[in-house]
Amino acid sequence: MKQLKCIFLLLITVTLFSCKKEDASPLLEYTQSEDLSGYQEIASINLGGVNSAEITAFDPTTKRLFAVNNGAENKIDVLDISNPASVTVIKSISMLTYGGYVNSVAVSNGKLAAAIESTNKQAAGKIVVFNTSTYAEIKSINVGSLPDMVTFSPDGNYIISANEGEPSADYTTDPEGTVSIIKVSDYSITTINFSSFESQLASLTAKGFRIFGPGKNFNKDIEPEYVTVSDDSKTAYVTLQENNAIAEIDLTTATIKKITPLGFKDYSISANAVDLSDKDSIIQFKNFTKVYGIYMPDAIAYFNYNGTPYLFTANEGDSREYTAFSEMKRVKEITLDATSFPTATTLKTDKVLGRLNVTTTLGDSDADGDFDALYSLGARSFSVWNATTGSQVFDSQNELDIKAKDLAIYDDTRSDDKSVEPESVCIGRVGSKSIAIIGMERADAFAIYDITNPTTPVFIKMYKTGDAPEGIIFIPASKSPISQSLIVTSNENDGTVRIYKTTKL
Repeated sequence: MKQLKCIFLLLITVTLFSCKKEDASPLLEYTQSEDLSGYQEIASINLGGVNSAEITAFDPTTKRLFAVNNGAENKIDVLDISNPASVTVIKSISMLTYGGYVNSVAVSNGKLAAAIESTNKQAAGKIVVFNTSTYAEIKSINVGSLPDMVTFSPDGNYIISANEGEPSADYTTDPEGTVSIIKVSDYSITTINFSSFESQLASLTAKGFRIFGPGKNFNKDIEPEYVTVSDDSKTAYVTLQENNAIAEIDLTTATIKKITPLGFKDYSISANAVDLSDKDSIIQFKNFTKVYGIYMPDAIAYFNYNGTPYLFTANEGDSREYTAFSEMKRVKEITLDATSFPTATTLKTDKVLGRLNVTTTLGDSDADGDFDALYSLGARSFSVWNATTGSQVFDSQNELDIKAKDLAIYDDTRSDDKSVEPESVCIGRVGSKSIAIIGMERADAFAIYDITNPTTPVFIKMYKTGDAPEGIIFIPASKSPISQSLIVTSNENDGTVRIYKTTKL
């Protein structure tokens, strides 16, 4: 792709843009010259090791970060970042009385919303709302099973929760996947499932939608993951990660308008070349026939461009692997169809495709027990979709892999699985341009793209983070304690929250 000069005038948002399980807000112009290719870490704080720093949300009024900490004790740590170069923990809000793990937090108008799963993961979870100044509980609302992400609508009038509804390990209990819509004015709630689309299963499946697992129950097998909301606060878009689809929801009527399957990524196309072995002793990107990626996005971000709504997705991929059911096997463990794979013996060696993890729920097109095609999880990319038509208008193909290799941060031990594992995405403004920030959990990095034309994003730069960034947020200069934009990463494997600042121009 074309190189992009790294001097921009910064036009930023009313509030921060979330990159993972946090709230997104509409754009507002703010003039500030900053160098987007010059971010550097200015502060780091360790909140306790593994699982101690997963997701953060920022309150511009109090200049506080609220960080999910599921380490030694389930809690939300409150960080004072009035001086971003010197971060301190000033409070911890215990979640023990509310249930199990905290999965997501979001902030709007002095309110902190926390998504908390039950101690019995298959039981109803909670959205609990706190005052960001006093930390006092405002309201506790029961939602569906396993609320995995919570967000406010841009106008602050709605709280939306994606309730994943994962099964128990023995698959004896499998709750429905649902979405909860809460009116902030009175905290009334509507929780909806996807039953109205069950009659469309055949046509959805033909386009790449997945219903699978013991029982293959439509409502129970749908697993909502992440939510973004249109800038007019009327429509929510929800990723159904394991199902490889996006659902569109009318917030005013609390009804699901459509489900859009995302199809598959063809690794035989030159620009989609991939490294699919962790045992070949080299990082080398190649093409493979009849080998596909399932997009299966985690995070999603809404972007309105000249009246056309676009959706940006981080195509992470995720498997169902439980005691009673696991969809995954390595290629060397399955039988390949001799016609589709005439060089099967070679392909099944560890240095070629033998180590590649694939789903056993797809690929046996004639149901004869051998695989006519191979489907791995995730697409090692981010994509842009026309929200109206559902068509893909852009995919980053293998660029994230290539840039990670160039930066010497590509983890070859993940080649057999999901590679750099794009998980987060958020949208911002840079002068007359727009930008997207893509977080990569396995590369321990984020990348910045110019998306002035959302159908042709252009790479700017990739930055190193802490270990396994689960959450990334962007604090605009207009809301920053130092009137300069900040990027904050929460890194679940080393338990750190890290803050990055660039230079003014």
